[in-house]
Amino acid sequence: MFVDEAVIFVKGGDGGNGCVSFRREKYVPHGGPDGGNGGMGGDVIFHVSDKIDTLLDITSRVKHIAESGDHGKGSTKRGKDGKCLTIDLPSGTVVKDKESGRVLKDMSIVGESIVIARGGRGGRGNKHFATSINQVPRQAEKGKPGEERWLILELKLLADVGIIGMPNAGKSTLLSRISAARPKIAEYPFTTLQPQLGIVEVENCRRFVVADIPGLIEGAHRGIGLGDEFLRHIERTKLLVHLLDVSPFARMNPSDAYSIVRNELMQYNPKLAEKKEIVIANKTDLLDTASSSKFIQTLEEKISKPVCPVSMVTGKNIGALINMIISALNEIQFQKSELLCG
Repeated sequence: MFVDEAVIFVKGGDGGNGCVSFRREKYVPHGGPDGGNGGMGGDVIFHVSDKIDTLLDITSRVKHIAESGDHGKGSTKRGKDGKCLTIDLPSGTVVKDKESGRVLKDMSIVGESIVIARGGRGGRGNKHFATSINQVPRQAEKGKPGEERWLILELKLLADVGIIGMPNAGKSTLLSRISAARPKIAEYPFTTLQPQLGIVEVENCRRFVVADIPGLIEGAHRGIGLGDEFLRHIERTKLLVHLLDVSPFARMNPSDAYSIVRNELMQYNPKLAEKKEIVIANKTDLLDTASSSKFIQTLEEKISKPVCPVSMVTGKNIGALINMIISALNEIQFQKSELLCG
């Protein structure tokens, strides 16, 4: 099961209390204070792991609390430190403070770690309070409580290419055509209820990751059709592949469908609308052969974008599409390099 959002409570372990104790030896009836310090509470640590790709395990329990430190003991024995609690997160997890909504950390590098809730300091034993005036202190410090906070975890898939479009445009079929991924495919809207990832391998050891985003409908940016939950998965993508259903049985005119999806991107995050985009006309095998070229030309004029006609059924232009994606990714990488150097 794919889970891409979680609300959890984290708390560092409490520090152990300091000890009130006095030395008792056979020939020292009035020994001095020897109360030890309490141990440190354990930290709560987030760690990015490549072994998981969902937040499912984390949602199995809401509260994640590290171990508290042991109390100090006599003979100046310090309490044992509490064990730290390490929580594995999938790469691409954004950590937010629930109360303020502030982003605390964007965890996208495998192997990186962050202390998200520190354990409390252990209290000092009565030995630390002995002075020339007060040689028999009977006070010790209590351990400090560990940090605690409510967090929102949001997983944003890390993919080079995001496939977008209206429901039933053929996005899952495209993913299965160009990669080894096997998403659920059927001839009805909302077959894809969660994002799917596929890896496309081409010659010269080149590969790129593609994300099939569930179909977007009008009002998606407001959460209609769970659209706002899906839209965040394309925020990290470098390139968008916009799929249009151009068959005679399409539920909507392709130019209107294009405008709706583009508007949802703009409303959700204007930066999404600025991403480089390849527009694909799918199901061209169902168009009349004699008029298909004119249809594509008219569509290009309406949306002011070049359109690549393909057919998932016959495989027409699938190879050309992959080459277009590679060229676009290379161009994006080149532009990024120029910006860094310039």
